[in-house]
Amino acid sequence: MLESIHWDADLIRRYDQAGPRYTSYPTAMQFHPGVGPFELFHALRDSRKARRALSLYLHIPFCAHVCYYCACNKVVTKDRSRSAPYLQRLIHEMSIIGRHLDHDQVVEQLHFGGGTPTFLDHAQLRQLMAELRRNFNLLDDDRADYSIEIDPREADWATMGLLRELGFNRVSLGVQDLDPEVQRAVNRLQTLEETRAIVDAARTLQFRSLNIDLIYGLPKQTPASFARTVDEVIALQPDRLSVFNYAHLPERFMPQRRINPAELPSPADKLSMLETTIQQLQAAGYRHIGMDHFALPDDDLAMAQEDGRLQRNFQGYTTHGHCDLIGLGVSAISHVGSLYCQNDSNLVQYQNHLDTGQLAVCRGLHSSVDDEVRAAVIHGLMCDYRVDFSAIEARFELYFPSYFADLWPQLQSMASDGLIALGERSIRVLPAGRLLVRAVAMLFDGYLIQQERPRYSRVI
Repeated sequence: MLESIHWDADLIRRYDQAGPRYTSYPTAMQFHPGVGPFELFHALRDSRKARRALSLYLHIPFCAHVCYYCACNKVVTKDRSRSAPYLQRLIHEMSIIGRHLDHDQVVEQLHFGGGTPTFLDHAQLRQLMAELRRNFNLLDDDRADYSIEIDPREADWATMGLLRELGFNRVSLGVQDLDPEVQRAVNRLQTLEETRAIVDAARTLQFRSLNIDLIYGLPKQTPASFARTVDEVIALQPDRLSVFNYAHLPERFMPQRRINPAELPSPADKLSMLETTIQQLQAAGYRHIGMDHFALPDDDLAMAQEDGRLQRNFQGYTTHGHCDLIGLGVSAISHVGSLYCQNDSNLVQYQNHLDTGQLAVCRGLHSSVDDEVRAAVIHGLMCDYRVDFSAIEARFELYFPSYFADLWPQLQSMASDGLIALGERSIRVLPAGRLLVRAVAMLFDGYLIQQERPRYSRVI
């Protein structure tokens, strides 16, 4: 729970390093071009035979405005007609995938991401959902988790009403910061009133859950200004909050080159922002789920963590990690059984693949037994803050201390520093280590090498 976090600034400075977020293990960095549509068809066949439940992700890459901090795969355009050809290919992709599944495989989780999914007009959204229902077994009784990312500048009450009618019951709002100076520095002008209008609509229309995204470390932010943003967002009472650390990687993400690095807050100010945010959220009753995610005690994620049911996949913390995940659209990632695969990240090439009647899968990997062992350990750390050796040993028929013998000196060092408790039969992440859990998980990453780490965001 949030109150169990112990803030140790010295420890944070020592262990704050760049590393993966572990929405998967192995991470997408390890994907290679030796995986294509044929491998996905085989994985879908096994999924169909086992009648495993499904999680669907649809990537809508279009945005009307560029936010300078953004690291997403996106197409910035004012021309709304550009989405029509893309939707044609997306629907074709659905039909190909759908033919390789059993209609009894229930879609427990659905997420529209982007880009800005509400870049699409109402007719397109209706068409997309109709095609999804035609090709997959979507539930109609509101039991499943069907979510969509919302830019409050690109939605209104009518849009929210349509989304609820179409079956969406969860929404995630991009806010990032409410200070006008910060918004101008990142080219995202968005008033509190615009955000509040969408929050009010979601409440009135009985969406089951509302998430708000914030980012600390943006240009012109100060600890005082960000604290005001957090207070104003808390007043909106979202069920969940994601408070991300801005990773300034202009060599990788072109829009970030428009940010003046001299306007970025200092590392000390960023730490102050995070510490104050945690205090504010704790006082408001939010629980720390993991890394940068917080939720009210009656939220599904908080209750799942209490019960030991919390999981993690490419959609972040979830209660549906047991589902086979199918990604649809440009750059989308699938995880079906032991197979990870990703569609082409180039929009033109993605569409060209579909025009030839082929899926756009261009890279991926098959998990090895060692991958599965390490994934189970990392999952336990990231979701439960605990790994019981006996559970790993029974599942994989190994002896944990011997299998990870080379890590023992580093684990003992972390235990001496107070990040973890290293028992004879378990590892437990301590209050001082919860914010640094990625650093603990990185010890068990068999692929991570020092040269790769600048490609990742920092832990804090």
